[in-house]
Amino acid sequence: MIEKIQYYFQFPIVRYALIVGLLVALCSSLLGVTLVLKRFSFIGDGLSHVAFGAMAVATVTGITNQMIIILPITVISAVLILRTGRNTKIRGDAAIAMISVGALAVGYMLINMFSKSANIAGDVCNTLFGSTSILTLKKHEVWLCIGLSAVVLCIFVLFYNKIFAVTFDESFSKATGINSDTYNLIIAVTTALIIVLAMSLVGSLLISALIIFPSITAMRIFRSFKSVIICSAVISVICAGIGFFVSLLYGTPVGATIVTANIAVFFIFSIISSFSCTKK
Repeated sequence: MIEKIQYYFQFPIVRYALIVGLLVALCSSLLGVTLVLKRFSFIGDGLSHVAFGAMAVATVTGITNQMIIILPITVISAVLILRTGRNTKIRGDAAIAMISVGALAVGYMLINMFSKSANIAGDVCNTLFGSTSILTLKKHEVWLCIGLSAVVLCIFVLFYNKIFAVTFDESFSKATGINSDTYNLIIAVTTALIIVLAMSLVGSLLISALIIFPSITAMRIFRSFKSVIICSAVISVICAGIGFFVSLLYGTPVGATIVTANIAVFFIFSIISSFSCTKK
């Protein structure tokens, strides 16, 4: 098994995929805690569908560097979801549903109508589930992922205290002079960056799992915000590593394997938590 892993790591694409996978897992786990606590966890699912729609537009227009379209459209959609969610006539969950389902439907329609590929079903499947795209990353795409990950990490570290305050009590935050609207916007835009990063790893349909599972798993054991953040990051990175190596050795889909590893760890932590409660 070790020899097989050493053989695979001779190829740059495998090393690239592991780097991107670990970075995406780390960034997803950090923002996931905030989104779960704010009851806004499905923004990841909504934005992933938007990213799929943007990818479809880039595909049918023949743009080689799809990130030029996917990134700005996803960020703009994050802002729209945040703004629309404050409308008393359209609540947050309805805004997410409207934008995400609309983008998914339009994207799929465009691919079917204008795609020049002979394997439309395969292309859609790869985009939705991240089956092979993680192993086709080029060097410049890896550097772009590293750059975006660095931006996400810097934002989280620099605004940690403000994000903590806005997460738990927006009214109190406003009373103490914190512009909660600005930091909610920062959270939404940062989430959009993570979605774009994660598309190549787990695909559009499984992105929300990377955001949700590590955070709710950590919450089974820990109670403080800082402890949950740290535990969530560790769980996410370990599950990404396990999922990647299992996929490499046994030929399973990368994204689905990583999510399965997260599910298994969640059940383990749930059992530990139930035993702890019983002893008390």
